[in-house]
Amino acid sequence: MLAKIDKISITQPRKEELTAQGVFNWPIWECGISEFPWSYSDKETCYILEGEIEVTTEEETVTIKPGDYVVFPEGLSCTWKVSTAVRKHYNFG
Repeated sequence: MLAKIDKISITQPRKEELTAQGVFNWPIWECGISEFPWSYSDKETCYILEGEIEVTTEEETVTIKPGDYVVFPEGLSCTWKVSTAVRKHYNFG
């Protein structure tokens, strides 16, 4: 049995890689400056277009900014603190 992964993955892939994965065809989600708890019932992959977010879990606090390709694992519980309005492409599953 595989160990549960609770870490947030953040990379900065090249535009060609994002295009090949169809990221720019994913839906867009926007959120203004706010702070809220969130739990992931499914894995979410997203690409940040605008904004800055600090995400805190039991394990870590990460800062997410434009150009970041982020994977939130299924089952993760965290708190989002949006300091600059966010606009991102996202995909679940």
